[in-house]
Amino acid sequence: MEFTINQIAEMLNGEVIGNPNICINQLTKIEEGREHSLSFLSNPKYKEHLYKTKSSAVIVNKDFIPHQKLNTTLIKVKDAYASFAQLLRIVDDLQKKREGIEQPCFIDETAEIGKNIYFGAFAYIGKNVRIGENVRIYPHCYIGDHVTIEKNSILFSGVKVYHNCHIDQNSTIHSGSVIGSDGFGFAPNTDKAYDKIPQIGNVIIKEDVEIGANTCIDRATMGSTVIHKGVKLDNMIQIAHNVEIGENTVIASHTAIAGSSKIGKNCMIGGQVAIAGHLTIANHVKIAGKTGIAKSVTKDGEVLQGPLAFNLKDFQRSYIFFRQLPMLAKRIEKLEKEFIL
Repeated sequence: MEFTINQIAEMLNGEVIGNPNICINQLTKIEEGREHSLSFLSNPKYKEHLYKTKSSAVIVNKDFIPHQKLNTTLIKVKDAYASFAQLLRIVDDLQKKREGIEQPCFIDETAEIGKNIYFGAFAYIGKNVRIGENVRIYPHCYIGDHVTIEKNSILFSGVKVYHNCHIDQNSTIHSGSVIGSDGFGFAPNTDKAYDKIPQIGNVIIKEDVEIGANTCIDRATMGSTVIHKGVKLDNMIQIAHNVEIGENTVIASHTAIAGSSKIGKNCMIGGQVAIAGHLTIANHVKIAGKTGIAKSVTKDGEVLQGPLAFNLKDFQRSYIFFRQLPMLAKRIEKLEKEFIL
């Protein structure tokens, strides 16, 4: 990747202050800048780095006025942070851009394949699979029978998508994730053992979803496990059968959601959260890390924390007393002795 400063400014609708013809071939933090690198400055508390940086160019806000001599070229934009993020997306797309079918690769003759696709080596494409245009499937992916993957979606190396599942457009699934594995369904029998309950549903992943590495989303017992538009899941998350996650909800690593629970829209769920089965979580709910949810949350915008979750402020007030429990126990013991005497 190599662009001139002028070309980058045109991409970002920015104004160049300095030499527009310098070539840029990497992006770096402003404090780690080097020749032919591009950095950005959006937070004023880091402005001192601007006067010492070795970056060839720095993206700044349009209203930025330097107070010392600069040894770098500026690209002035409306929002430096957003523009740098836009540039990162462009670079990321260029790095990931691949086309064609590597060999060896198995594609069933009944599969429908769109234009400009990429299949990495050792990918398996099953019967009656439908794959849209610009889909990228990296090496060692397994796509089961009757799966649909809509346009512009990316499956990184080692993703497994079981039969009958649907992945909508512009979705990304990172390495090692499993979509559509059997839900944890067993029924006790007369021999005090367990009989497996067949899981005949599927998983539906809506558009603009991103799923982190080694996350598992189980298929429904019947019907569908549904991940709605704009959901972002971190690495190593367990989503059980028949769960539904509402639009634009984000969930951090090591969280587990038990079967048939419904998570609302625009929720934020921290790491290592456990949500019991058959619960409903309202919209805009925030759940702190390591919180246990054992009953439904019906109030929109609730903020929860604690091993058995309750209101965040109540938890924080209670925590003061949790820490004082040994001292309080001694005081009670002393009072009991005095009372008995």
